[in-house]
Amino acid sequence: MAQQLLSAQQAAEILGLQVRTVREYVRQGRLPGVRIGKQYRIARADLEAFSGVEPEAGEVAREGENRRRSAEKAATTVEVSAVVQVTNLAPETCTRLERTLAAAAGAAVGGEDGTPLLRVEPVYDAARSRLSIVIVGGGAQTAQLLRIIDAFADR
Repeated sequence: MAQQLLSAQQAAEILGLQVRTVREYVRQGRLPGVRIGKQYRIARADLEAFSGVEPEAGEVAREGENRRRSAEKAATTVEVSAVVQVTNLAPETCTRLERTLAAAAGAAVGGEDGTPLLRVEPVYDAARSRLSIVIVGGGAQTAQLLRIIDAFADR
C-alpha cells in the first residue's frame, strides 16, 4: 500500500502549528519529510510518530473540499471601480455627502478579518464646485453608494 503524503499546510493544521513552523521542522530534520519541487511533503506515519496524535480519517479530505469551495467562492466575486463627478453642489452639501458615504462604506465590512468591502475617496474642487468620488468595492455595495450620491444630487 502506498504511503499517504501530506502537504505542509495539512500537517500544520493537524499539529495546530503555523505552516512556516512545519517547514522549519522539516528543514532542521526534526520532522521527517521530503521536498518535492517547491513543496514539502510529510508521510502520515511520520507525522503520527512525531506528534503522537493520529489524525481523523476524513480530516485531509475535508481540507481539500474546503479549499475547493473557497476557490469557487473567490472566482464568483464582482468588483467595481467608479469615478463619480458631481457638479454645482454647495460646500456644506459636499461635506454632508462625504460623511454619509464614509459612514456607508465603513458599515460595509466583510470577511472574518473585518476588511472593508468598499473604499471611497472624495475630493472637492472649490474653484469648479465639483466633487469627484472614487469608489472601489463590490457590485451591490457600490450600487448602494451610487444611489446615495444620486439622492444628494436630486436635492
